[in-house]
Amino acid sequence: MSGLEDRQRVVVADDSRLMRRMLADALGRQGFDVVATAGDGDEALAACREHRPDALTLDLAMPGMDGLGVLRALREGRTRGGWGDIPVVVVSAFSPARGAHAVDALAEGAFDLVAKPTVGQPMDVFASELGRKVTDAAQSRRVQRGASAPAAVAARPAAPVRSATGNGRAVVIACSTGGPRALAELLPALPTPLGAGTLIVQHMPPGFTASLAGRLDAAGPLAVREATGGEALDPGVALLAPGGSHLRLAQSRRTELSDAAPEGGLRPRADLTIADAARLYGARTLLVVLTGMGRDGLEGARAVRAAGGRVLCEAEATCTIFGMPRAVAEAGLAHEVLPLHELPAAIAREAA
Repeated sequence: MSGLEDRQRVVVADDSRLMRRMLADALGRQGFDVVATAGDGDEALAACREHRPDALTLDLAMPGMDGLGVLRALREGRTRGGWGDIPVVVVSAFSPARGAHAVDALAEGAFDLVAKPTVGQPMDVFASELGRKVTDAAQSRRVQRGASAPAAVAARPAAPVRSATGNGRAVVIACSTGGPRALAELLPALPTPLGAGTLIVQHMPPGFTASLAGRLDAAGPLAVREATGGEALDPGVALLAPGGSHLRLAQSRRTELSDAAPEGGLRPRADLTIADAARLYGARTLLVVLTGMGRDGLEGARAVRAAGGRVLCEAEATCTIFGMPRAVAEAGLAHEVLPLHELPAAIAREAA
């Protein structure tokens, strides 16, 4: 950041004074301008109204109005007067209950999620991830300011589609920022059985994907499970890569979880899962690239095309971030680029 006028302005909200100080220090060292800190939801909203920051970091467990209440109030402010147009990065400790709340927050419109540091975790690793996601959030606001909110399109219920044969293509779905909201619309509209089975790679911190799988499983006919390793693909089940592990396919076509080093800062990395599917299923591979920051999925798409498989991408109009789909589409690798509400029918058709 070259000067004060270029510094991204951030409000930090957390019920712990120590955590507020730690977050503010971590962001300040990376060049952000922390314009206010807040100890509860009401203070966070007041700071957002006053400062109109580029991003808000938000704890979910706060006294008074909690984090979910803040997200709902921001959405209401956005629709009524525009002041709520502030991307939110949730900074949450993990527990089963808090994991479920964090997934709820993503469904309520939070931009992304960072897990609070645990004992023994290097602070520089946490600070780097926090800075990267806050930067992405702030930049997304600048890009999308004045544009129609993608959620307004994505919120339309997709029409149910007929079941696809269980002898069709293996389906791999890759997504990142905005992915939980996209999956919450897409998966309930998919049929069961679907193709030869489904694998999902959603970039999330360790511990939170089980809650996401549970939420998606309850939403529609296709069963959704967090992968544990050793599963065979099942036309009636979508397996979700657990946060913190690469989801691989062995030669036996059974899943394997790998704790190999992150690739491009990502673990799970969708490219690895996609490449395995293309190697094992060849032309019977269907790749679906949804909303997300970055280029994960691009090399996987090359592998799918080389194997004779099919590639679908979400259109910019419904993406929270048109990063991953853009990389694939601009490389000429997508067979179709469709808005989210048109993807279920296309996936059912291609999977069959």
